[in-house]
This record gives sequence, structure tokens and C-alpha cells, in this order.
Amino acid sequence: MIARINLLLLAVLVVCALSLVTSRHQARKLFVDLEREQSHSRAYEVEFGQLQIEQSTWAMPARIEKIGREQLHMQLPGTGRIEVLERTSR
Repeated sequence: MIARINLLLLAVLVVCALSLVTSRHQARKLFVDLEREQSHSRAYEVEFGQLQIEQSTWAMPARIEKIGREQLHMQLPGTGRIEVLERTSR
């Protein structure tokens, strides 16, 4: 009878030990995954900042005017050809 109880307690102990090892392994694996994803997040934030700077550079009025003049052969209209319209309210 005592031997049966000892075997049962030994089996419970082994199951608990295996459960503990499994849960710790899973926790470590999830922590590594979290660290990796946080690293990716930081890299994406840096890339986003660089893209914002690049976008503002591409959209600079002086750059757009230069491309219009040099590549598209555009020029500013003479002062006699400019009309200012007033906006009418509805």
C-alpha cells in the first residue's frame, strides 16, 4: 500500500517537474520572441523617421521649381498674365 502511494507521489512529482520545465522553456521562448519583435519595432520607427525626412526633402518647393524649370522647361508667367481671383462665399 505504501509502495503504491510512493509510486503515485513519484508520478505526480515527475509530472509537476516536467510541467515546470515546459512552462519555463515556453516563457523563455516567448521572452526571446518579444525582444525580437521590439527590436523590429524600433527598426521600423527609425525607418519611418528616415522616410519622413526623405518625403519632406522630395517635396521642397525649391526642388519642385528646379525640376519644373530644368526637366519640364517650365517658366513663371509674366506679371501681366497673372490674375488674382477672389473667393466668393456660398
